Amino acid sequence: MSLSGQPGLDEVEALFEAVVEGRVSRDEADRWAAGWVADDSLVWDDLTRWALNLLYGIDLPAGPDEGYLHDDDQVREWLTELQRRKAS
Repeated sequence: MSLSGQPGLDEVEALFEAVVEGRVSRDEADRWAAGWVADDSLVWDDLTRWALNLLYGIDLPAGPDEGYLHDDDQVREWLTELQRRKAS
Protein backbone atom coordinates (compact mmCIF):
# COMPACT_ATOMS: atom_id res chain seq x y z
CA MET A 1 0.00 0.00 0.00
CA SER A 2 1.33 3.38 -0.87
CA LEU A 3 0.82 6.74 0.71
CA SER A 4 0.01 8.40 -2.61
CA GLY A 5 -3.59 9.48 -2.90
CA GLN A 6 -6.18 9.17 -0.18
CA PRO A 7 -7.39 5.56 0.04
CA GLY A 8 -11.00 4.65 -0.45
CA LEU A 9 -13.00 2.02 1.35
CA ASP A 10 -11.98 -0.69 -1.13
CA GLU A 11 -8.30 -0.13 -0.36
CA VAL A 12 -8.92 -0.16 3.38
CA GLU A 13 -10.88 -3.40 3.01
CA ALA A 14 -8.08 -4.90 0.92
CA LEU A 15 -5.61 -4.11 3.68
CA PHE A 16 -7.84 -5.80 6.25
CA GLU A 17 -7.99 -8.86 4.00
CA ALA A 18 -4.21 -8.84 3.61
CA VAL A 19 -3.77 -8.80 7.40
CA VAL A 20 -6.27 -11.64 7.89
CA GLU A 21 -4.53 -13.68 5.18
CA GLY A 22 -1.07 -12.97 6.62
CA ARG A 23 0.20 -11.10 3.55
CA VAL A 24 0.67 -7.85 5.52
CA SER A 25 1.85 -7.66 9.12
CA ARG A 26 -0.18 -5.96 11.78
CA ASP A 27 2.68 -3.50 12.27
CA GLU A 28 2.62 -2.54 8.59
CA ALA A 29 -1.16 -2.08 8.65
CA ASP A 30 -0.97 0.04 11.79
CA ARG A 31 1.73 2.30 10.38
CA TRP A 32 -0.17 2.69 7.10
CA ALA A 33 -3.41 3.60 8.86
CA ALA A 34 -1.66 5.92 11.32
CA GLY A 35 -0.55 8.20 8.52
CA TRP A 36 -4.10 8.60 7.29
CA VAL A 37 -5.76 8.92 10.69
CA ALA A 38 -3.27 11.62 11.73
CA ASP A 39 -3.96 13.79 8.67
CA ASP A 40 -6.65 16.18 9.90
CA SER A 41 -6.99 17.77 6.48
CA LEU A 42 -8.70 14.69 5.04
CA VAL A 43 -12.42 14.07 5.01
CA TRP A 44 -13.68 10.49 5.42
CA ASP A 45 -17.05 8.84 5.20
CA ASP A 46 -18.10 7.20 8.47
CA LEU A 47 -17.41 3.61 7.41
CA THR A 48 -13.93 4.31 6.08
CA ARG A 49 -13.03 6.30 9.20
CA TRP A 50 -14.32 3.44 11.40
CA ALA A 51 -12.23 0.88 9.50
CA LEU A 52 -9.10 3.05 9.51
CA ASN A 53 -9.41 3.54 13.26
CA LEU A 54 -9.55 -0.23 13.73
CA LEU A 55 -6.42 -0.70 11.62
CA TYR A 56 -4.69 2.03 13.60
CA GLY A 57 -3.93 0.08 16.73
CA ILE A 58 -4.32 -3.39 15.26
CA ASP A 59 -0.83 -4.22 16.54
CA LEU A 60 -1.38 -3.23 20.19
CA PRO A 61 0.03 -5.83 22.58
CA ALA A 62 -2.16 -7.29 25.32
CA GLY A 63 0.77 -6.90 27.69
CA PRO A 64 4.44 -7.74 28.06
CA ASP A 65 5.24 -11.08 26.45
CA GLU A 66 1.58 -11.59 25.48
CA GLY A 67 -0.21 -11.70 22.16
CA TYR A 68 -2.19 -8.92 20.58
CA LEU A 69 -4.92 -7.02 22.40
CA HIS A 70 -7.25 -7.88 19.51
CA ASP A 71 -6.85 -11.54 18.52
CA ASP A 72 -7.11 -12.96 15.01
CA ASP A 73 -10.76 -13.91 15.50
CA GLN A 74 -11.65 -10.35 16.41
CA VAL A 75 -9.81 -8.99 13.37
CA ARG A 76 -11.74 -11.42 11.14
CA GLU A 77 -14.97 -10.24 12.80
CA TRP A 78 -14.04 -6.63 12.02
CA LEU A 79 -13.48 -7.55 8.37
CA THR A 80 -16.83 -9.34 8.24
CA GLU A 81 -18.54 -6.34 9.83
CA LEU A 82 -16.86 -3.99 7.35
CA GLN A 83 -18.05 -6.12 4.44
CA ARG A 84 -21.56 -6.31 5.88
CA ARG A 85 -21.77 -2.54 6.35
CA LYS A 86 -20.30 -1.90 2.93
CA ALA A 87 -22.90 -4.13 1.27
CA SER A 88 -25.86 -2.44 2.97
